[in-house]
Amino acid sequence: MSRRAGFILAIALLLVLGLIASYVLGKLEPYEDVIEHGPAPEVASSPYLAAEHFLRKQGIAARRAEGLDVLDGLPSEGQTLMLLADRGNMTPRQVERVLQWTAGGGHLLFIAERLWDEEEGKSGDLLLDLLGVQQYMSDELDDEEASEAEAENEQNEEHEAYPQLTKLYLENEQAPAYIAFDTDFHLYDAQNRAHAWANSDSATHLLQLYHGDGLITVLSDPWIWQNRNISEYDHAWLLWYLSQDSAVTLLYHADSDGLARLLLRHFPLALLVLALLIIATLWHVGMRHGPLQAPASRARRQLEEHLRGSADFLLRRSGQHSLLKGLQQDINRRARRRHPGFEKLAVAEQWQVLGRLTRLPAKDISQAMRPLPPQRLSASDFTRQVAHLQTLRNAL
Repeated sequence: MSRRAGFILAIALLLVLGLIASYVLGKLEPYEDVIEHGPAPEVASSPYLAAEHFLRKQGIAARRAEGLDVLDGLPSEGQTLMLLADRGNMTPRQVERVLQWTAGGGHLLFIAERLWDEEEGKSGDLLLDLLGVQQYMSDELDDEEASEAEAENEQNEEHEAYPQLTKLYLENEQAPAYIAFDTDFHLYDAQNRAHAWANSDSATHLLQLYHGDGLITVLSDPWIWQNRNISEYDHAWLLWYLSQDSAVTLLYHADSDGLARLLLRHFPLALLVLALLIIATLWHVGMRHGPLQAPASRARRQLEEHLRGSADFLLRRSGQHSLLKGLQQDINRRARRRHPGFEKLAVAEQWQVLGRLTRLPAKDISQAMRPLPPQRLSASDFTRQVAHLQTLRNAL
């Protein structure tokens, strides 16, 4: 094969390979890898963040509060306060403050947290008990109570559709709003104060009642407005419906970071307490680990050894009672020098004089000067009694 023919064949092969590659590439579809990083930290720490953004998109002013202190600067009229946080630590004073704020014209929305206890006659949820609202488990309702929840639904055509969903009927609306409340719970208006409510097939999950010039909405659970649920059914619409014509304050971190917020609020006091603790610790360590004392002189040590040896000799020869009685007599002699006529006083009066002269407690004086027991003292009791007597004598 000539060189020219080989060159032409190579070109033809390249053209064929190019056509094949073009055909294959044309059949391939573009693709991309999607890496799920999960929710952003802000979303993970704020279960109602989507609810806040939804309200703002509807033109409703919404803000988040960290505690009930927000009521100090929050007017009642034109405001909605949503207590979505756990209220286990809510005090009676705080409950009274919230109800006073509501009575001034505010809208209070909160979640029922405790079940009604028939034996105690209360639930322990201070807001529920004061408003006469009782919460039960749906499967514990008797036929009469269950029928009350069903009565509102029986006259509507949609009753048979979606029995597990709560239906909220409005005037001039042909179809109800559907909300997926937890059907395990039922709200009961014990004082017949509610003017509006919403039921599922056999339980009530929303109650509204007037309080003073304000309005109170009680829900059986708050999960419908959390980030993962607010887009389902008519959950977002219900949030808008309950918040319309008002500014909204959401409180759902009331119990989180309680200690940190308390320290920030009282930072100067906390700093002062910390400084006092440091000073007290240094003083304690300094008292226990102070400078070492210089050793006693040789003459002092010899004197101490001589006195200790003399005391041991007298103890073996005369006994405990003789030594202790001798110390008591020495105390009486010293007292007579400072208080003439001391020996003529009664024992109780003598002890009173010793107390004035030595400024020692009466307990120490009676411990040292009380009559000695007839039996022999133990080594520890004898040493302790000698110490009491020496302390009293040195004080004189």
